Amino acid sequence: MEEKPHTIPIASDHAGYLLKEAIIQNLKEEGYCFFRDFGTYSDESVDYPDFIHLVAHAVDTGEYERGIVLCGSGQGASMVANKYPNIRCALCWNIEQATLSRKHNDANMVSLPGRFIGVEEAVEIIRVFMEVPFEGGRHQRRIEKIPIKH
Repeated sequence: MEEKPHTIPIASDHAGYLLKEAIIQNLKEEGYCFFRDFGTYSDESVDYPDFIHLVAHAVDTGEYERGIVLCGSGQGASMVANKYPNIRCALCWNIEQATLSRKHNDANMVSLPGRFIGVEEAVEIIRVFMEVPFEGGRHQRRIEKIPIKH
């Protein structure tokens, strides 16, 4: 029985828009995954939190297992996503970061810097992010220490 491709929520601001579109096109053509595009839908200037909150909320509430966000540097998108209690969003500039964020941190969202990486690298980062499993073990203990306990 063939495994059904993942559905992944994705969003960007204007600075990540072109890379977002290229990621969607490349991975859809391969039949690798489906996307729910939360916007933005052009390269006209917008406020990144308006779009990143939509994906982070959908992952935080369990509607989706993982999510992808993009902005110019990736920093702002990551900061917004990590405000949600069930989100572990990793800013990834390369494949090794994506691999370690999954293996060691059980990242459930990835933030990409739309102005600093190319399409091929972004597509490979997404593949790794979707395929690499969490190692658990000593890393699980560390993950459990992330939430603030009052």
